[in-house]
Formats: sequence, structure tokens, C-alpha cells
Amino acid sequence: MARYVVQLFGVTLFALSMIWFAGTGEALQLELPDEPVLWADTVHINLDELSTNKGEITPAKKHDSFLRDIKKLTTTAFHIKNQYMEDVDAEEIIKAGIRGMLTDLDRFSVLMEKSSYDALMESTHGKYEGLGMQIDSRDERIRIVSPIEGTPAYRRGLRAGDVIWEISGQSTEGMKTSDAAKLMRGTAGTSVTLLIKRTGIADLLEFEVERAVIALKSVNYYGVVPNTDIGYVRLSRFAEETSHELREAIGALNDQNVSGLIFDLRNNGGGLLDQAKETAELFLELGQEVVYTRGRYDNTERHYRSDRPPIFPEKPIVILVDEGTASASEIVAGALQDWDRGLILGNTTYGKGLVQQIFQISNDGSMALKLTTAKYYVPSGRCIQKPEKQEKRTSSHATKPTDDSEGDSLEVTDREIFYTNGGRVVYGGGGIVPDIEMEHDTWEPIEINLVRQSLFFDFAVVYVSEHADVKPNLEITEEILADFRQFVQEKDFDYKTSLQVALDDLEEVIDEEDTRTIYQSTLDELAALIEEEKLHDFEESRDYISRTIKREIVRSIAGERGVYEHMVLKQDDAVKRAVKILTEPNAYSQYILEGQKKASLE
Repeated sequence: MARYVVQLFGVTLFALSMIWFAGTGEALQLELPDEPVLWADTVHINLDELSTNKGEITPAKKHDSFLRDIKKLTTTAFHIKNQYMEDVDAEEIIKAGIRGMLTDLDRFSVLMEKSSYDALMESTHGKYEGLGMQIDSRDERIRIVSPIEGTPAYRRGLRAGDVIWEISGQSTEGMKTSDAAKLMRGTAGTSVTLLIKRTGIADLLEFEVERAVIALKSVNYYGVVPNTDIGYVRLSRFAEETSHELREAIGALNDQNVSGLIFDLRNNGGGLLDQAKETAELFLELGQEVVYTRGRYDNTERHYRSDRPPIFPEKPIVILVDEGTASASEIVAGALQDWDRGLILGNTTYGKGLVQQIFQISNDGSMALKLTTAKYYVPSGRCIQKPEKQEKRTSSHATKPTDDSEGDSLEVTDREIFYTNGGRVVYGGGGIVPDIEMEHDTWEPIEINLVRQSLFFDFAVVYVSEHADVKPNLEITEEILADFRQFVQEKDFDYKTSLQVALDDLEEVIDEEDTRTIYQSTLDELAALIEEEKLHDFEESRDYISRTIKREIVRSIAGERGVYEHMVLKQDDAVKRAVKILTEPNAYSQYILEGQKKASLE
């Protein structure tokens, strides 16, 4: 009985703490927790962030009503514990009650148990064992925000925007991000099977991915683009050492007297807020605003400004972004765009801008509350967060995938207009809209399946073992392509074309109606067309296949650094476009002027 009383007392304290945070007017000083306070999405660690609301005082009767409601909760727990026909676990009752309170809130406000909390902390420092990708819950499913370069997820060909439909046979519908991460993490060397829905592909794709030890690192590569004086920095995440790593990288590029910088934030899923601020400080003038947050009350608005002089203050910058650019990286991209400090090139970013704070709610650290408290806004006033299309769901029933699962995109013409410091037009509505749009990469079915079945990787391993003197600057010859084609044939490579998917659907209907004998000749003709189509697919994808063979061979003999030096800096379309903007006379300034002209016409 004593134990039960203690547990109820704990629930009551938790409920009362919610009163204080919600701002009922009680002038109470909160004791700071032993664990750091975090914002998760972009995570903020700051022990001084907890403060009581001093806004409008709520009437006493509302306060009393809330206390009566809390009594209902504790009385219910008391009766369940002592009067239910079977013995129940009191801790599970409490957890269920907390989850119930969170059900009608946004999808990011959740109860975190120790494993989920530990996983969050791993994302900011150290190593972990898993697949190597950042995920998010959107439109009732788990979506890949970005695979981490060099990890199993990245090497298997998983992409930003892929929807994880099943994890080892378990549907992800209504699944929380923390639960999905738990299923995908595990001992290095073991495997997990993912069923993936990819936009534009009718069939679900199956990937078997082997877990590995994931070493978390921020600056994947920095260097000078060959035959230019343009610097390039690839940043994949915002962790504890990000700004330190970046200072070293940019300092080294300054020593080489680069005339401009390509700052690659593609597939950067975010991280620590303080590191986003310190990253922006490398480029912005002292005192310029980086980001601000706005919550329920006016006095919760907080502004974050550059506190240090920049180390790359005046030279032009092109920031590369895509749909996998999220959270902290959107803060940096938006701040540089709003101060006209850089041009954004690529595709509209993910739109992940909810401020979340973590509150410890148990003395032993076994439970924490992750609660959305505000939104992020870049200096022009644009909110980063895209409008949500769905409420929090708990259903676990599977539904058929649809081709419109990509979700919340807005046409530029439908977006609210904002202005940069220099008067250029920029757009709201969630995410950062680039100044210069790039076409989306599209993969053909043969390309997807060659990567998914690891045939490029497997071929590179064999090729390097048979050609010990191969160098990273190799050219992919017709002979190498023929060897690869023979290799995939020996592996019994097969895949479904769009026509074959349609044929499968047709055959299913025919079998249901028991009319196969009538249509058999037509089905045979279609099957022959499919085989003919596959013969042409290899030729149609020859350029992609050649590039990918080279990439995997280069990675095998020269690692990720070799891939950047021999592939990304020389062949990446976005990098080539950025180099052109930074090296052609007046090209960079012309984009700035065009944005100002557009503003004058609005």
C-alpha cells in the first residue's frame, strides 16, 4: 500500500508540474532537473531554459477545476489497482495514463522510456549500433529523413523521402519514431528487413540491411574543387563537435585562399540547436539574428543571435539543400538566406521546425516527457515547420500504399511572401524554398533494384580483388560494363518494370474471375513485351550504371574521401551548378539582384 501511495503522489506531482508549465499564474520556482533539458528535432541542451510563465493569471476557479480533474485521474488509478478483478502493474497504469494525456497533442509530444531517451542522446554524441539513418513520423508512417553517408542504410540505397512500410514484418502505420528506431537498432552483424514505399514506384521494395556500429561524425569532407579556387564542405549532422570541426575545415580552406564556398547540407537531418547557431556564426556578422522561437505566450519568445565575429565573413556562399535537409540545417540555410549571406540551391527542404523540450518525470531516469513547446522562425519571420496533414493516430491496421504519400508540398505561388534583409523575395509555408531550383533525381526500376540488391557493391568487391592496381581515376569502359552485365546475370538478377506490375494486377483480376483461358494469349504477349523492355532498360540507364560502378569501385579503394574527390566534386550536378555560379563573372550578384527585382514587382 505504501508503494502505491508513493506512486500516486508521483502522478499528482507530475500533474501539478503541468499546471505550472501551462501557465496558470502560480508564481512557483521550479527546481532544475539533474538531466539536461533538451529540444528534440533540433535538440537544445541548456540547463537555464526552464522558466515559469508570468503572463495572464488564470482564474482560480479554472485552477480548482483542474485539480478536481487530477483527483479523477488518481481515484481511477486507485480503483484499478485495488478493485480490478486481476492483479495489474501499477507502473503500466501510470504510463497508459500519461500516454492518454498526450494522445490529442501533436505527434512529437510523447512519453519516452529509457531506451528512447538513450537513443536520443546517442544522436548527439558517441556511437550506436543500427542502420545509420534519421527517421521521422509523417502522414501516419515512418519516413526516412536522411540516410547517413557511409552507413548500411546509405550503401543499400535507402533514400530521403522513402516511407518505411514494414520493419521485419511489423506495419509502421501509427508507429512512433522511437518505436521504429528500437526495432531497427540491434547488435552489429545482425540484419533487419525493411519494406519501403518509394514515390513513383507502384510496388513496395524489400531491403535486407545488416546492422553495424555507426560512428557519428559531422564534417564528412572538405577540400577545394579541382581546377578552381572554390572551397567545398560537406556537413551531415549537427552534434557536439560540429562547430569545432567546421572551424577547422573553414580555417584550412581560408589558408588556401578560396574565393567562395559550397556548403553542402543535403540530407542533413539536423541535431543540436546550439551547434546550428554556432555554425551560422561562422558566416554572419556579430549580433545578427540566427533563429527565434515562439510558443503559446508572448513572453516565451526567445531570440538567438551571433555572439562571435565570423571566420568566413564576405566571400560568396552557395548552400546546397534537398528534401532531406531538416531542422538545424534549415535554421542555418534560412538564416544565411534571410541575411543575403548565401544563395540556396537545390530543392525545398523538409520543413521540420517544432521546438521540443524533454522533462524528466521519474527519479530513476526511466521516463521522460518530450513535449512540443514552440516553433522555429528564421529572421525574416518564416516558420520552418510545414503544416501537418494528420492528427496523432494509434491505429495499427495496414492500408494499401498510394502514390501521393510524399505529402505536404506547396506550390511557390501558394506560399506566403517574405523578404530578406536586402529586400529579396523568399517564401513561407514550411521548409526553406531555394533561390535556385534543381530538378529532382529520379531512378528507374532497374537502377533501384541493382542498388537494393547490392549488385554494384558486390561487383566492386570482385573487381578490385581481381584488379589490384586499379586507381580512383579509372574510366568505366565498355569492357567493364560488359563484365557487370555478365555479373548480374550470373546473380539471377530480376526486377519488376512498371508494365510487369500492371500485368500482375491484371492477372490477379483474371484469376479472380476464372477467365485465364480466354486471355492467356494476351498475357503471353505482354510477358514477351516485358522481357523486351528489360533488354532496353540497361542501355537506357547506361550513364547511371557507369557512374555507380565507378563510385563503388572508388569507395572500395579510396573510401568516402575518394568518392568526394573523384565523384562528387567532379560529377555532381548541384556542385557543378554551384561552381558555375561562383566562378562566372557577376553570376552570384545577378541572382541577388533578380530576387530584389522580383520583390519590387510584388
